[in-house]
Amino acid sequence: MCGRYASSRGPEDLAGIFEVEKWEPEESLEPDYNVAPTKEVYAVLDRPLKDADDPRPVRQLRRLKWGLVPSWAKTPDGGARMINARAETVHEKPSYRRAFAARRCIVPADGYYEWVTGSAERQLEVEGKKKRPRKQPYFVLPADGSVFAMAGLYEFWRDRTLPDEHPLAWWVTCSVITTEAETTPLADAPEGGPRSLADIHPRMPLMLTPDRWDAWLDPARTEAEELRPLLEPPPAGLLRAYPVSTAVSNVRNNGPELLKELDGPEESTLF
Repeated sequence: MCGRYASSRGPEDLAGIFEVEKWEPEESLEPDYNVAPTKEVYAVLDRPLKDADDPRPVRQLRRLKWGLVPSWAKTPDGGARMINARAETVHEKPSYRRAFAARRCIVPADGYYEWVTGSAERQLEVEGKKKRPRKQPYFVLPADGSVFAMAGLYEFWRDRTLPDEHPLAWWVTCSVITTEAETTPLADAPEGGPRSLADIHPRMPLMLTPDRWDAWLDPARTEAEELRPLLEPPPAGLLRAYPVSTAVSNVRNNGPELLKELDGPEESTLF
């Protein structure tokens, strides 16, 4: 799954990486090293500009709320639970299929966090000696230091309790697509740690390699048969993972120190 990630790149950097044509300086976000559901996040999308005569889709960097609210929802309350969409079923689930057909985006990140319970901790839980085992967080990122381009969907929701001119009348929300975690060896796997992403968690965000960006963002592509091949996981060996401080487990903690690589897990022998 993807429940927390880091995003420290500025809009100028992201605009260059994704060849963005339009972004508003007032929509800039501060670097966030502990992005959690319901926060505002950057998303890259192709869409005609509002009130423009030219119907051509324009690549934009937008600020969206993480947690998708379907257009037909009566309230936005379920958005916090819809931060992830499964690649295997996104084309058919009522909450996601319309967005999958017409409103796809890229959610850029430095990488994402995932938590693993070590074997010793799990055994204590089995024996009833520890009800809440401590989990070790890992940071997963591209091995070459490039941007982690997570496949996403976005949607518009109208708050009917507000007048049209109200700045909060329209919500623009997003979800990150996940896929089965890689079972192949990680790049630079830490000694004594997980050997693959599947050792950490059975799911992972779907990372789009640059050769798929244009096709994924193209709103003219609407047929599921044409889009589903884009949901194939990236080639193996592109990602690495390393242990980070358990401070990241508290969403109130936020700073570059959360990305500091530890020499090993904070708990004794996890694997």
